[in-house]
Formats: sequence, C-alpha cells, structure tokens
Amino acid sequence: MSDRVDVREWVDFQWPYLMQWLGGEERVERLAYETGAFTRRRKITRPGDLLQLLLLWAAGGHPLRETAVLAAAGEVADVSDVALLKRFAKCDQWVMSFLSEVITDGCRYDGLDKRLRLIDATIVASAGKRRHNDHRIHLSYNARAGRIDHVELTSMKGGEDLTRFEFAPSDVVIADRGYGRAGGIRKVADAGAQLIVRVSWQNLPLEHPDGTRFDVMEALRSLDDARADEFSVCLRGDPNRRVYRFVAIRKSEPKAAASRRKLATTGRKDRRNLDTRSLEAAGYVFVLTNLDQSVTAEQVLELYQLRWQVEIRFKSLKSVIHLDQLPVRNFELAQTYLAAKLLVAVLIEQLLFEYDSFPPWGYPLQPAFPSSFAQAVPQIVPQAGSPLAADPDTAPTDPDGTHPAATRTPVATANPQ
Repeated sequence: MSDRVDVREWVDFQWPYLMQWLGGEERVERLAYETGAFTRRRKITRPGDLLQLLLLWAAGGHPLRETAVLAAAGEVADVSDVALLKRFAKCDQWVMSFLSEVITDGCRYDGLDKRLRLIDATIVASAGKRRHNDHRIHLSYNARAGRIDHVELTSMKGGEDLTRFEFAPSDVVIADRGYGRAGGIRKVADAGAQLIVRVSWQNLPLEHPDGTRFDVMEALRSLDDARADEFSVCLRGDPNRRVYRFVAIRKSEPKAAASRRKLATTGRKDRRNLDTRSLEAAGYVFVLTNLDQSVTAEQVLELYQLRWQVEIRFKSLKSVIHLDQLPVRNFELAQTYLAAKLLVAVLIEQLLFEYDSFPPWGYPLQPAFPSSFAQAVPQIVPQAGSPLAADPDTAPTDPDGTHPAATRTPVATANPQ
C-alpha cells in the first residue's frame, strides 16, 4: 500500500467532506483573510484551493513541483512550484488556527474530573546538515481522554519548560527531567494543579521545610533496596513555602548499569567530563510531586511511568505521518509544513476517538466550530477506547518507565523562541 494520500481521493472525492470537518468553506476563507494567508486572487482564486494544495504537499507527501502538476491536472490552479512555495510560507498562522480550534473544540467536553496531562517535546530535523534549522514540537497529551490538548512549534532555541503551558486545578501534570525547573513547577502549583516531574540531582535547589539545605545524594544513599521512599522538601526561594514530596527508588543493578553506560557514552560524545555524582544518581529514579499523601510513593512512581505514552505518540507521528524530516529550511514554511501534518493527525484522532456516536453519513452537517455535537450532548465523556484505566493501580509496574504502553494520536501555537 502506498504511504501517500491518493490524489484522486483528495482532488475529486474527499475534499468537500474534509472541508466540513474544518468548519466549512466560509470559515476557511474567513480565517485565511484574517491571518494574511490569502490576500489576492491570483492564479489560486479561492482559499479552499490553497489549503487543498498545501495538504497535498505536506500531508500527501508530494514535492512542490509534483503538487503544481497535480493542481493543473485537477483544474484547481495553474501555478508554478516557486509560486506555491511563496504562498505556502504565508500560511503558518492560518493552519495553526485550525489546529488550535480543533483541540479547543475537543476539550470542551472531555467530561473528566481529572485531566492526566503527559508533557514532552521532540526534535524534527530540517533539510541540510545545519542543526540550528531544526524545529522542536512541544506537546501535551491528555492520556485519560486519549487526545492531544496542546502543541507548540518552536525553533531549537525554544527549550523544554512548563511555563509554555496553561494549567487548571483539575490537571495532573507528568513530565520528564527536562521540565524539572523551579519556574515551571511554581506555575503548575500556582494554578492549583498537581504534578509529577522528574528532577536532576543538581539543577533544582531544594530545602527541608525548616529551611536547611536538602542534600539529594544523601537522601538517595539512604534508600533501601526495592522500596520507594519519600522526603518533604520545599523549593529554595519559593515565597509560598509550599511543601512537595521528593519520591525516589533504587533501580535494579542491570537498569542502573545500563543508565550509567548511556550517560558515559553521551559524555564522551559531547566531550565533557562527568561528575561522579551524576553516575551515582543514574542508579535511581526520583521525582518531585505535590500529590497528597493519599497517593502512596509507589503509586506516584507508577503514575510517572505513564509519561512514556507521549513518547510513543511522537514515534507514531513520525512513522505514520512521516513527521521525522523537514523538506524545507525556511522557518515560516517549516511551520506551515509541520502544522499541516499535525492537522491531519488530529483530524484522524477526531474521527477515531472523539465521538461515541458517529453520523452514518461520515461527516458533520454543521461547521465543526463550535461543535454542534458538543452543544447537543454537553455531558458526554468520550472514554471509549481510552488508553488508560482511571485507577493508577492498573498501571505498569516498572518504575524506570520501560513498559511499552499503547496510545493514540494529536495542536497549537507557533513561537520562534
């Protein structure tokens, strides 16, 4: 089976239905003018035609020249590949608007008391050897609802940080050590949300509740084998003096040895000297959380390992919709390309997992924003096929996060930083 979208399906048959999922032709045109993606009717006379060609190029996997040929053959537009490139470069905010609204529309009726948000980022390589042209995708995945609830696209200068996201009191945030920074942790806590974030032994200054320094390495060395333990800590400099739980466990010896080998290999590759304490800390898993004491230390670690679902989602995106290599270098054009890829992915997610009841004709009769379905059934809980059980005791048991948990698919703001 071909890994490309069938041309005749796009041009002759399926396009009107896809337009309905995007809110209808009138909405597509209005957003095109509002975002500056469509300013004049030259060669390409309708915004809908421009969007169709853009998706043929990005989601369909067709080179620009081939896209231009297909446009002429389908009597959509007679335009050169260079002209297409210039038009596509202006469409990043337009496609991002669709992504943002698809996600917002879906989140209106999650219907869940707690939103389990798995946060991570991945790098998408650009064409050429210069890595400064690469892009980073920052993603939040609502694991209990089985859908992505936020995506941000940035350049490589845009680091992993929880301050990029907005939180609600109903959120339980799970993130890897790249997000273990005081500013982001405070933002989650200020919003009244709960979190489980892996931290580094040296980059996050911690204190005992009485204000004395908390020695991470000393605490780790005190752990018993095969038993999780916890310590009460505060963030140094936190004016609110919130008390968090530092939860830690020793790795098995094979796991610890593998982690140390990986760390040593990375150090040699980066030509930097490793602190012996870093090698020692590689023998443990330790996280910071503000979950209350009703959740045991073992359950905190079981919840943390669910973070691997978002990494599996990235792997799925890169393999299924080929989100692993950018064919362009221009930042705006790359943003357009990535956004179009993710738009297709999130629409697939909508089709497969959003609705408990699906119209027999296969597409919405009304514009998708706002959702007539959500208005008609405001209390619906779309949990059918949810990748997780609500009970944390049903989670996998390896605290190192190696269980290959299965998940689903995807957005969105663009920010060069």
